[in-house]
Amino acid sequence: MRKLFTIIVCKILKFVGGLIGKGSSLPGQIALKIYPNILGSIELPKYIIAVTGSNGKTSTVEMIAHTLCASGKNVVWNKEGSNQIEGVTTLILSNSTLSGKVKCDILLIESDERFAKYTFKYITPTHYVITNLYRDQLTRNGHPQWVYNAIKDSIHPETHLILNADDPLVSCFGYKKDNITWFGVDNIPTDTKEFDGVYNDGAYCPNCKSPMTYSNYHYDHIGMYECANCGHKRNDTEYTVTDADLEKGEITINDKYKITLSLKSLYNVYNILAAFTVASIVGVDKDEICKHLSNYVLKNFRVVTFTLGNRKGTLVTSKHENSISYNQSLKLAAADNEKSDVLIIVDAVSRKYFTSDVSWLWDINFDILKSENVKNVILAGTYCNDLATRFSFSQVQKDKIKVIESIEDAVNYLDNDSKEKIYVITCFSDKGKFLDKVKVD
Repeated sequence: MRKLFTIIVCKILKFVGGLIGKGSSLPGQIALKIYPNILGSIELPKYIIAVTGSNGKTSTVEMIAHTLCASGKNVVWNKEGSNQIEGVTTLILSNSTLSGKVKCDILLIESDERFAKYTFKYITPTHYVITNLYRDQLTRNGHPQWVYNAIKDSIHPETHLILNADDPLVSCFGYKKDNITWFGVDNIPTDTKEFDGVYNDGAYCPNCKSPMTYSNYHYDHIGMYECANCGHKRNDTEYTVTDADLEKGEITINDKYKITLSLKSLYNVYNILAAFTVASIVGVDKDEICKHLSNYVLKNFRVVTFTLGNRKGTLVTSKHENSISYNQSLKLAAADNEKSDVLIIVDAVSRKYFTSDVSWLWDINFDILKSENVKNVILAGTYCNDLATRFSFSQVQKDKIKVIESIEDAVNYLDNDSKEKIYVITCFSDKGKFLDKVKVD
């Protein structure tokens, strides 16, 4: 009776929350207060696929769900993005029968990396994708090694791991384990032999702390690595991007399967590869996967195209206080041969802790924008002067940089007859402040 009552309460609260545009986590929070062990009493489907990591969780989960649903699978997944235990509880109970059975082929869960150990205390994923581990919101997450330890506590011995082989810290999850599928990227034209970032979290082996060597870097500390002291190195991959032409917008997986890109970013390539890997493992035909992933446009508003006057533009949402996320957004703008003006907005910082800490701006490699493809760089928002100070130490030409504190004034400045495309790079908290002032396509 307690289980039945808890499920009914959760369903009612979810329904009411849906009417007012809320309710992704509160129903689960109340359910856990009524019955703390409720998740342990629910009958779950054959496949329980979890996805976590610093970056790419939401996009990867969306592409997995899209591919599986398009292939005829019945998938329950947290499309609302509430990825802590309360949100996951809401997801499961609202999709459960009154007897406590989730009716679907696959339960797909995006999980916050810090809190995965709580979510998976009562749920054992059959498959667990770990995308990457970066410096991310240091006021909240501390060092990536700390996040690694938090995720490690969420892994059950019987769970099949699906790991990014190109991330040396993620690879440590596979130490002395056999039930692993590795995915990664081979040597591609955009690789570098030398590290070209601001800081190098791959300089030392995460296993023994000795200096680590790289034969090439895909970006930041992601690449082909090896420790001469303990032997920790990039594992051979079962699912591999064997060719990538980012300018053309095409990748090849395992020398055979071609996928065209709607977003020509290496970041996006890893998300696609993870989705391809999961769909293959659960039995979807690989050619069919390619069909569903080719030219797929994300629905999570991470990337938004817009029109401002006669100009076309793209807003790329970077994860708050995550320098590698910003680096990838900058690379996307700098690599566009159409040439562009780039607007960077930092109007909110540390949205949860309200520290106004801008030290993370110094970890971003703004030198990327010294590209000839970038005409102007506009800095806007409350922290535009902090951005300007950071840019004064960059290699970007000073006459390219314009500081306009008001986002509305920055929009008006860009509303002109220039032929250049517009790229807007900002975070989740600030993107609406720009999109409200333009026509979203």
